[in-house]
Amino acid sequence: MKHSKLATFIGAAALVTLPSISLAQAAPNVLLIIADDMGIDASNCYSLGNQQADMPNIEALCAQGVVFDNAYSAPLCSPTRATIMTGQYGFRTGVGSAITRDNSAGLSADETSLFDVLAKTDYASNLIGKWHLASTDDDYDHPAQLGVSDFWGLFSGAMRDYSNWSAVSNGQRINVSDYSTTAITDKAIDWIDKQNDPWFLWLAYTAPHTPFHLPPEDLHSAELSGTKQDIQKDPLPYYNAMLEAMDTEIGRLLSTMDEATRNNTVVMFVGDNGTPGRVARSVYGEHGAKGSIYEGGVHVPLIVSGPGIEASRESGFVQTVDIFATVASIARAEYSTPDSYSFAPALYGQGVSREYVYVEHFGTESKENSANVYGWAMREGNYKLVQKDAAEAELFNLAEDPLEKTDLLADGISEDEAGLIANMQTRYQRLMTSQ
Repeated sequence: MKHSKLATFIGAAALVTLPSISLAQAAPNVLLIIADDMGIDASNCYSLGNQQADMPNIEALCAQGVVFDNAYSAPLCSPTRATIMTGQYGFRTGVGSAITRDNSAGLSADETSLFDVLAKTDYASNLIGKWHLASTDDDYDHPAQLGVSDFWGLFSGAMRDYSNWSAVSNGQRINVSDYSTTAITDKAIDWIDKQNDPWFLWLAYTAPHTPFHLPPEDLHSAELSGTKQDIQKDPLPYYNAMLEAMDTEIGRLLSTMDEATRNNTVVMFVGDNGTPGRVARSVYGEHGAKGSIYEGGVHVPLIVSGPGIEASRESGFVQTVDIFATVASIARAEYSTPDSYSFAPALYGQGVSREYVYVEHFGTESKENSANVYGWAMREGNYKLVQKDAAEAELFNLAEDPLEKTDLLADGISEDEAGLIANMQTRYQRLMTSQ
């Protein structure tokens, strides 16, 4: 049976029909919601497997807005966040893997951030939730150095306990006993309520990242024991309960906006990388999920709903690096980046301009983790070239083989395949030498 809190938040405010306006007629607010470790296999807005959580608020956004069928991230959270922050691929910023305590490859404060760009407009901006971009765990001024003066949230990559954790607030470390998903939502509600100008909020949930657990009962409908033994035996129901709890809190956030604010807010929902392998139920087979440059690690949900955006599905290519240009375009900000393509036109039926997908995974993180697949991959049209470190290239036809089960090069290279490989390798070399 659904809990009362769950039912309340799937109300009119979350399901409102938005008026038909264009970006030229208004300055929409932008709410960017990032789920931590969620591939397309975890969303009912996509058709991959049957292991999805019940997320009615996100599914309502899918029904109202644009669902991007070919959205790609980096394989892990830090490089994805760096692409959004800078509008650049990781090989330019040096952030190519998850930042750890013994990994100095944090995002340089010298980079021009999305928040630096927005500071030159009338938009207020903030980041609430997970940061995971600093080289050390105690560089608490790092958000401010990248233009986020009012950051609040988890500074590192993960927490041990969702109800007993450390956050950074005003450059100081504080202890938090409120459930993380709820605490992050509360801060977002408070911040939005104080805004009088158009705003951009980067809302980065820690869910559904490990540790897998049973959330507070009023946030989900699962009937689970919550014991360590049960979680260890089958973590998927707990992962889904965490997603459902996040969806409930997203619904609460949307329902607290007054009608004028809600009607003038573009909501973007994206996963920062693929689903953890432990809960993917082997959807992607031997290629794995999170941490992999195969589809399971980088093919993520991206849904955008808002004023003037009609329900549709977009098959064109988009990447998390494109969020930089898209948000800047909506805010009418001036920006310069070699890698980010605005997909704002696709929100209003004009398609996307990106011709290819490029993903990469590199860095000093331990390569003993079997889930990690290092190297780079590129997709043009239906074909994806995978170049793992110190391995032979692989080629897949994703239209016929979306789970990359059949390497087209395993039985030799045909003339057509050689041409496809040459085109993508040439594009890769051109990208590596571009400014």
